Amino acid sequence: MSEPSNVSNIPVGGWNITNQFVQPVWLLALWTVAYSLVLFVSVSGNVIVVWIILAHKQMRTVTNYFLLNLALADTSMAAFNSFVNFVYAAHGDWYFGLVYCKFHNFLPVTAVFASIYSMVAIAVDRYMAIIHPLKPRLSATVTRSVIGCIWGMAVVLAFPLCYYSTTKKIGQRTLCYVYWPRTAQDSFMYHIIVAVLVYVLPLVVMAGTYSLVGRTLWGGEIPGDSKDNYHLQIQAKRKVHRHNTHIMMMIVVVTFAVCWLPYHLYFMITGLNRQLNRVKSIQQVYLSVLWLAMSSTMYNPVIYCCLNSRFRAGFKRAMRCCPFVRLSEYDQMELHSARFHANRQSSIYTLSRFESCSADPHNDRSDRYRSCVTPLEHTHITTLSSAAVSINTGSVQGLKHTHNVFKHTQVPCRV
Repeated sequence: MSEPSNVSNIPVGGWNITNQFVQPVWLLALWTVAYSLVLFVSVSGNVIVVWIILAHKQMRTVTNYFLLNLALADTSMAAFNSFVNFVYAAHGDWYFGLVYCKFHNFLPVTAVFASIYSMVAIAVDRYMAIIHPLKPRLSATVTRSVIGCIWGMAVVLAFPLCYYSTTKKIGQRTLCYVYWPRTAQDSFMYHIIVAVLVYVLPLVVMAGTYSLVGRTLWGGEIPGDSKDNYHLQIQAKRKVHRHNTHIMMMIVVVTFAVCWLPYHLYFMITGLNRQLNRVKSIQQVYLSVLWLAMSSTMYNPVIYCCLNSRFRAGFKRAMRCCPFVRLSEYDQMELHSARFHANRQSSIYTLSRFESCSADPHNDRSDRYRSCVTPLEHTHITTLSSAAVSINTGSVQGLKHTHNVFKHTQVPCRV
């Protein structure tokens, strides 16, 4: 992140003409394997996440759009910064020119800002969906605007790194660093500002929102009135979110916090005591905290795959050529059936996923169709035909009538 600006000058703080941080070949080989693993897993995993969301219409939800933005930010960080950062930190020689030096210092803060505030946007969206379920959800246009604002603010925050980045020839080596007007003071203050804006503040916001959502989902009082239909909808919402988005996103946030905490502490400590930069072992410390921070870009696809059935089905489909991956009929249904989602313009909910399916023995096309029955207690509303039927959440009689009809109704759906 911002700190990569001084990825340049942190490991090289004690250099004059000779490089005192030369590493043994075996240690350099180990670090190369470690960083290569991050690069491969992060880029391949996040590219698959992007494909899953863009290639399947049912995956284009508000939350998934923010996950798409998160995946793009992580991919750019891994592809354009992680390995270059490692090469420079390990060799102490900048091989990539002035233009890439500016980009190299600019990109990390931009990408991390976009990543963390995509998580914040998801947390706020989850909060509104659970705590205020009858209020309209974000539209696609508003979602795109929020994502645009996130990247705009990220560019503004990272611009000083790009502006002040430069290269300098020292002996046989070239250094890439940020030349601040008031070198030590400006550098340390900028690190403080970045740590607050891209670490402390968003984590506090997410801790608060997820705590409120968790208390509501796991036995707290249900906000709002006590009408029967409202309780049915909240109970259904609990079941939908309890083991899916809420838990998954909490793990994503905790993983991010753990991975980036040592990195921020490193720059705070070396900013307060700059003599530490002259200690030879500081290079190994830096490579360790840098690897942990960069590795945060590769965990999210693994988390999605493990905790979300749709992403898991998408990964199976993307990797179906592998001999150990089996794409089942259920996995294909997961990708092509639609889940429940709130109408973005009103408090009317529509059914878009069938919870249970059984073959219809009386249907001569049962190999292509199934009969699907969804109990009301597992849904926000019910669907009585292939086109979703919407019901007003404020109508108790309408809800009860639909329930009675639905108990004897089966819905055909394409496999």
